[in-house]
Amino acid sequence: MAKKDKGEVKTNAMRILDRAGVSYEHFSYECDEFVDGAQTADHLGLPHEKVFKTLVTVAPDREHYVFVIPIDEELDLKKCARSVGVKSVAMIHQKELFPLTGYVRGGCTAIGLKKNFVTRLDSHARQQDRIYISGGKVGCQILLAPDDFIKTAWKAQYADLTREHE
Repeated sequence: MAKKDKGEVKTNAMRILDRAGVSYEHFSYECDEFVDGAQTADHLGLPHEKVFKTLVTVAPDREHYVFVIPIDEELDLKKCARSVGVKSVAMIHQKELFPLTGYVRGGCTAIGLKKNFVTRLDSHARQQDRIYISGGKVGCQILLAPDDFIKTAWKAQYADLTREHE
């Protein structure tokens, strides 16, 4: 299991949670190279259904949207577009992530983005008492209640965002 940090410098996401009075735990772990959320969950011994990944998309009008889903799930882009009231969305290119959000791949979180983007949290989160999200840098995870995520991520709402399993 990851170590609970005692004196580590706080990330922007943690500072925002602190200002909002949100109860959370943060954990750090050694990570030489980020592969994916499943590897992170396995490394930390976390149940996959509690670990969520943050994905950034762009609509034809160049507006960006953030979707947070369980690590083992895939976005349904049509459902995502409907959830934010646009015709379509597409994943951004990885090279756009840092300039757009201020976060790197593996450390991106919807809390404390460089710019505010409408955010949707997959409705699977409602089945969990607490979920793990990136803490705002590679090697850092935050554990918090889904409703607290909704409260602190910009214009966040629950939505059905993932593909149906066949």
